[in-house]
This record gives sequence, structure tokens and C-alpha cells, in this order.
Amino acid sequence: MDALDRKILTELQLDGRLTVTELAARVKLSVSPCHRRLRDLEREGAIRGYRAMVDPAAVGLNFEALVFVTLRWEDADTVSAFEEAVAAVPHVLQAQRLFGDPDYLLRVATTDLGAFQQLYDQQLARLPGVQRLNSTLVMKHIVDDRPLPG
Repeated sequence: MDALDRKILTELQLDGRLTVTELAARVKLSVSPCHRRLRDLEREGAIRGYRAMVDPAAVGLNFEALVFVTLRWEDADTVSAFEEAVAAVPHVLQAQRLFGDPDYLLRVATTDLGAFQQLYDQQLARLPGVQRLNSTLVMKHIVDDRPLPG
């Protein structure tokens, strides 16, 4: 990956709806080579996909929490079962496995505190292998969905 590829990635992170012609103009490249580079970046997996960024509040998801999860055991079967189950919970927007304690960090969005409490009790606490959940509420986003540095 060279500097031109990085510039293409930067531009697309800022506006994923650019046409190839607009992208080529922004990176100062003709359309055909720009299109080839774009397809190569997609094929190599540097570009994983394209999607709309939706404001959670606009669709009624006004409540966000970070949930820290500690597993009872960390054997391969427990980890696999937990990860499969957590991936199936639609309100979990992000899930990351961590080194140390806790084992996982989940970013969860719901309509309100009551909906979060219900999700917590009926789904999150019942995930395979869960020993302990600890959550904190998100007050405000300072940096959100920032493009990767070039």
C-alpha cells in the first residue's frame, strides 16, 4: 500500500458516496487507474464495505451503555459460545475481547434505561459463561467514528 492508496482510503472514509470520478479528482489521478486501485483495495480487504452512518437518536436509540464482561472460564468452548451468542444480540453495537480483567467490552444502545435493564437481565446476564457484568452509562460522545489516520 502506497501513499496514493492511503489518500484514496482517507477520502472514502470522509465520504463513502464519492463517485470514482470525484475520488480520482480528489486524489489527482485519472479515472481508470483510480478505479483499478479502488477495486484492488476492496479485493485485498483494506475496504471492508460501504454503509450509511445512522444517528442512533434519530431511530430512537437514545440510551447507550458500556458493559464490561468477566467470564467464569476462558476455555476455548466458553469463549466461542460467548462470542457467538453476543454477536447475535442486535443491541450490541460493538464487542471487543480484552487482555486482563474484564474479558470483554460491549457497547450497547437501547431506547431508554428500562429497555437497557430488560436487555441486561434477559439477554446479557444469560450469555454463556458470564460470571460478572459491570456497566457504565455513556454521557456524551467526544470522538465518534473517526476515520483511521492515513
